[in-house]
Order: sequence, then structure tokens, then C-alpha cells
Amino acid sequence: MTSLIAKTPLLLFQDLGMTEILLIALVVLLMFGGKKIPELMRGLGKGIREFNDAKNNVRQEIQDGMKETPSSTEQKQ
Repeated sequence: MTSLIAKTPLLLFQDLGMTEILLIALVVLLMFGGKKIPELMRGLGKGIREFNDAKNNVRQEIQDGMKETPSSTEQKQ
């Protein structure tokens, strides 16, 4: 049973129905208000965009490092 839980981290959310989603949305709306939610979403979007840019930069650096020719000391050996 523990291996099933480890393989599916979203197991807790599989029984989440439309009523629960609407209740969560209502609570968020009441907590933050209608004017703050767009600001929160913009901030979330910026954070996700920065994370993806950093991830792509690391991936590109790794690919560029794999394409580089060996240095002169490695060629002598």
C-alpha cells in the first residue's frame, strides 16, 4: 500500500468533486477579495515563467557542455 501512495502523490485529490472545488474557490475569494486574486495569479504566472526560464537555461547549458570539444589536456591523453 505504501508503494501505491509513493507512486501517486495526487492520490489525495482524486476524490475532489465539483462541490469541493467550488467551496475552495469561494473560500479563496472571501479571503483575498476580487481585486487581489488577479494580482496573485499574475505573481504566480511570473514565478512559473521564471522557473521555466531557469529550467530551460540549465538544460541548454548541459546540452552545450555535452557538445563542446574536449579541452587540449584531454586530447593529449
